[in-house]
Amino acid sequence: MSATKNRATSSLLRSEKRSLFRFLALYATFTLLLISALSYYYYESQKTLMLSDKRATLATYAYEQTKRLKALHQAFPKKRTYPRDERFTSAIYDIQYHRIFSLNRTEPHAPRDFFKEIDMRNGYIHYIKDLDIFYLGARYLVLEIPDDGAWARHAWRNIALYGGGALLFMALLGWYLAKRFVAPMRDAILLLDRFIADTTHELNTPLSTILANIETVKTDELSDKNRKKLERITAAAKQVSLLYRDLTYLVLEKKRTRNMQPLDMASFVRQRITYFETLAQMKRVQLFSTLGDLCLKVDPNDMQRLLDNLLSNAVKYNKPGGQVHIYMRRDAMCIEDTGIGIAEADIPLLFDRYMRFSDKEGGFGVGLSIVSDIVKRYGWHIDVTSQKGVGTRICVSWKKEDRC
Repeated sequence: MSATKNRATSSLLRSEKRSLFRFLALYATFTLLLISALSYYYYESQKTLMLSDKRATLATYAYEQTKRLKALHQAFPKKRTYPRDERFTSAIYDIQYHRIFSLNRTEPHAPRDFFKEIDMRNGYIHYIKDLDIFYLGARYLVLEIPDDGAWARHAWRNIALYGGGALLFMALLGWYLAKRFVAPMRDAILLLDRFIADTTHELNTPLSTILANIETVKTDELSDKNRKKLERITAAAKQVSLLYRDLTYLVLEKKRTRNMQPLDMASFVRQRITYFETLAQMKRVQLFSTLGDLCLKVDPNDMQRLLDNLLSNAVKYNKPGGQVHIYMRRDAMCIEDTGIGIAEADIPLLFDRYMRFSDKEGGFGVGLSIVSDIVKRYGWHIDVTSQKGVGTRICVSWKKEDRC
């Protein structure tokens, strides 16, 4: 019980990982957008508050400068020196927004800027006052003072402090929610693993009895009718035997020591084809092979499990009257069928444990997961091409050093 739980907890399925990552990605995106939006509005509110504080001071400066402009207007042209003040700089513009005179370092960029009473640009604060009486022909007075940036530093410090705290809190909350999110899936997987373990234990005795009794039956003494019945029983027993071996691999033998030895692949593949002939005949599927000479250093049990699962699926999900072709080269083995095929979008999910793409055939959805596990264990490569309604081609390629 504890061992099964540890296996389920220690290794998440790819589908479970995808669900978890999608949730975390969505949660992280939402969190970052929320914190970014709050930070932006906080920063802008601090800027608005600062400008509001400066408005009263600049309004006083504008009143004083207006009085100076009035005095200069009345004394013009005898007095031509533009009034200056060490607290600010200023500029005057006509009604067409053309500059008459300026001491400012920056200028409004467009007429719309003159509709803003106070604004900040390029590190300077501008206060624009409409002049009711056009002293010196001026319609607008623009005052400028430098921004010391104290408010911005204070705002960024608070954003970093409180935003970082909020981000940490949301990250911890997200991790907790993610664990809660995948908990039902993990519990279901644990329950299914436990069921498989119990099923495997219960299958052993009756399956051994069935297979032993089938072997003792003398087929030459049977009538044609009874011989066909025996063939169907044999085919069904072989299917259960394949399922039993897969479940045993998952529950009991996955971590066993490999018995590596030279294996004549051509002879081995022919033997497995013979084993599947009864199943193929029941489905009215023809088996063809093109086999070259090849010797691999591999555990025969692993190769049998890999090949049996690929052949079983090729026969099981084929069409009546369909075909299965087995090709073998020195660097790879391919099994191609004329079966139902799968959609291209589903191919990445093909090797997920418990994943099934058809309700017409039974099974636990573990066969191709075992194939993937064996391929990864040996460092091989598996490639799948499939077209729905046309068929599937699966190729397993090995390394040069795996050959005898």
